[in-house]
Amino acid sequence: MSGEDQRQAGHGIRQDVKGVVRGTAPAPLSILDLAPVGTGYTPAQALAATTELARGAERWGYHRFWVAEHHGMPGVASSTPAVLIAHLGAHTSTLRLGSGGVMLPNHAPLAIAEQFGLLEALHPGRIDLGLGRAPGTDPATARALRRGEVEDPDDFPRRLSELTHFLDGDFPAGHPYARLRAVPGGAERPPLWLLGSSGFSAQLAGRLGLPFAFAHHFSGTNTVPALELYRESFRPSEVLAEPYALIGVSAVAVPEGGAPAARRLAASAGLGMLRLRLGKPGPIPSPEEAAAYPYSPAEAEFLEGWLDNLVLGDPGEVADGLEELRKRTGADELMVTSHVHGHEVRLRSYELIAQAYGLLG
Repeated sequence: MSGEDQRQAGHGIRQDVKGVVRGTAPAPLSILDLAPVGTGYTPAQALAATTELARGAERWGYHRFWVAEHHGMPGVASSTPAVLIAHLGAHTSTLRLGSGGVMLPNHAPLAIAEQFGLLEALHPGRIDLGLGRAPGTDPATARALRRGEVEDPDDFPRRLSELTHFLDGDFPAGHPYARLRAVPGGAERPPLWLLGSSGFSAQLAGRLGLPFAFAHHFSGTNTVPALELYRESFRPSEVLAEPYALIGVSAVAVPEGGAPAARRLAASAGLGMLRLRLGKPGPIPSPEEAAAYPYSPAEAEFLEGWLDNLVLGDPGEVADGLEELRKRTGADELMVTSHVHGHEVRLRSYELIAQAYGLLG
């Protein structure tokens, strides 16, 4: 990406990464929600629960609420972030809403610019546009989404540059799209975030001076190296004078029973992830189903490794675990996800975490 493209990627962004945090929390705490669909529930019920969670997050003092693009996964209802964000915006009034993220290779940059320009017009000053470069699905579904377009792993910076030019309406003279405009548009547009679980997006976010969100919840061993690379690569921009890093963290808090009880709840999502890795995606199994599943030695090892990356326990244990992780990684913000079976259990986990972490004082 050229120096001009680097400048344009940050041009005109009104960034909200240092927002006010209520209570006594040591850092902003946010939510990543996938509208999980558990065994015995429908997608409609899952989306209603996500709506209820967003309203709760606003009351409890969470800073932002992101949803993510996934396809071909019966256990996840958030296939189209822009649609879900528009709905959540109509049911909240102050909570920041965004994508964690939109998978840019799946879409034409102009389409994303128009979708998020419309969201910003509907809910001004409350929208984040987080971008990822993975497909968010299996290869066959990715091909169906892209209608035969060949994926170029090095094409993401070009797509990102094109998207920012559409958002800002400032393609250079002579560019094939110089006369095109993303509608609606305006003086303000959503801040851009780059998302990733490797060094590629970390380095690119640093070079462009953009905030970076790392997926610690499924790539914990790479967190510190990626954040170090982001900070080492960082160049001040019109967006940020210094690096700002957010990490996604899987966390489950329970009112009683401590880590064993929380681990039992989390194991259901672990079995769901195992089945996804085996090419057998489905709804999130119940804790009872997960406990009765006949794990092979390799499967049991996978589950244990997956659970070891979670922050689990009673509210105090989870708050302490989050703070230890924040200090160890130097993250500026934490984004928790409680991907478990049962909507009431999930909402209660988020409420307990907010209280214990000091969001409400």
